[in-house]
Amino acid sequence: MDGLSSYISDEEEPANCKVGSPKAESNKLENDSNQISIENLKTKYQLNIVPPVIDRKFEYDEKRYLVDSSTKELKLNIKYDDLFKPEIGPVHPYKTQQQLAKRNTLAGFVEKANVSDFQFDNQHKTFISYGYALDPSTEGETYVGAITKMVENGGKTVFESTKKRLGDKRKRLSPGNPEDIDGYKGPWAPFVDQKVSSKPNEEQQTILTEYEEKKEKKSKKDDEKIEEKSRAHIDDLYDYQGRSFLHIPVDVDVDLKKDEPPEKCFLPKKLIHTWSGHSKGVTAIRLFPKSGHLLLSSSMDCKIKIWEVYNKRRNIRTYIGHTKSVRDICFNNDGTKFISCGYDRWIKLWDTETGECLGRYSNKKIPYCIKFNPDEDKQHLFIAGMSDNKMITWDTRENEIVQEYDRHLGSVNTITFVDKNQRIVTTSDDKSLRIWEWDIPVDAKLIQEPSMHSMPAATLSPNGKWLATQSMDNQILIYSVLGRFRQNRKKIFKGHMNAGYACQVNFSPDMSYLVSGDADGKLNIWDWKTTKLYSKFKAHDQVCIGCEWLPHETSKIATCGWDGLIKLWD
Repeated sequence: MDGLSSYISDEEEPANCKVGSPKAESNKLENDSNQISIENLKTKYQLNIVPPVIDRKFEYDEKRYLVDSSTKELKLNIKYDDLFKPEIGPVHPYKTQQQLAKRNTLAGFVEKANVSDFQFDNQHKTFISYGYALDPSTEGETYVGAITKMVENGGKTVFESTKKRLGDKRKRLSPGNPEDIDGYKGPWAPFVDQKVSSKPNEEQQTILTEYEEKKEKKSKKDDEKIEEKSRAHIDDLYDYQGRSFLHIPVDVDVDLKKDEPPEKCFLPKKLIHTWSGHSKGVTAIRLFPKSGHLLLSSSMDCKIKIWEVYNKRRNIRTYIGHTKSVRDICFNNDGTKFISCGYDRWIKLWDTETGECLGRYSNKKIPYCIKFNPDEDKQHLFIAGMSDNKMITWDTRENEIVQEYDRHLGSVNTITFVDKNQRIVTTSDDKSLRIWEWDIPVDAKLIQEPSMHSMPAATLSPNGKWLATQSMDNQILIYSVLGRFRQNRKKIFKGHMNAGYACQVNFSPDMSYLVSGDADGKLNIWDWKTTKLYSKFKAHDQVCIGCEWLPHETSKIATCGWDGLIKLWD
């Protein structure tokens, strides 16, 4: 349209208008002015495809743009000098230049960089071997570290050959003649300057000699066997019919030969007798099998005593054969023999009636617990838990070890036969409980949880279904020994303080009560069904370490403590 508007045809031009005339010149000027106005309009409304980024009226040099240090994206093309100028405002007067520097980590400003693995390992190993390396923060060859060493090596790295030291190449002796079998040294000949042996000086030799003498004396002292003996304290060891004190009495108000427990048991209320014969604390008490008419006690005074429970309640016999404290004792099935173990590393088999020592057994380790195999055909076998994390089975007929169980990670504290004597349950200082098959040295099941504590005492219930364990977190835990062998979490007995002591746990014959001593010398009695603490009274001045409920009595309990006394409650 613009072209058409500016176009003038010959027909529209007046006939009288000639070129060069004044009128023609005026028409030409008018047409030029119209052409200029159209060009201005085109320029004014033309679309600018590339506008200026920064407006002219806001010159970049006239102002400074502030950028936050946490900004990730820039919308203006800011100069490097302005971008890295210090922050506006006062400078912290107590910060160093290093603390004022910008950083994106606690140690400084970390940026990604591509470094050759070979160059990095080369400088790293050179610094470890020679003590110097190239400084990566500067341009050129600038070294850091042992400059003197660098000058000696000429700045060479570990991958470059350096001057060998004089002592690097050691000469060996002549290998000798291969035909000489005894004298041939071969490539294994010693170095020329190699010292074959070094002899201690006189002072060192004197110290070594004294040490060997002390060690020899100590070993001889440990090997010395004490003479075992026993002493009877009563004259009538045999009655008018020739029966010994092991014979079950029939002149008491309870039938001691029956197998059924009492119909109902009751809580003891008073002290009826005290046995005092040990000069130090009593460590364990055991009742005579089935009848319970005799009481066997071991003590820290290295002695073992047997007492009457009924009639006159006298001390019948004392067994002397240990040089250190007696740790544990155990009767066989018929009570004619018992075994004892002590901190003198000896296990001894005794004849209950005569007091004769029938056997001595030791593997140079401290036995912590011992048990006869309850089976009638295995009464010649007993098992002991040792301080070296093992359980060892001895044959008393052959006087030799027939089996070892080595799976615990701590000293073995208790051994209990369960499931008709087919399985063994052991506890240890490693805070675990393991179940074994008899005569198989690999545990069939391991119970070890993070919340468990060491269990230094365990007792099987009279019905053979439950195992009560004394846990070191002041609790008594109950495990079901039949089937899968797992904890009964509904029966947890609390309320006593036993941490640090292996206080014995016991049941009433009718399974209605659970009994245990504690570190305060108190006797605690819980109800088996409700786990409620029924009774708690002071039994001993020191730790009440053991308790035994008489099997044919409704409310009689024997307790022992570290005060050296054994008490009978009813």
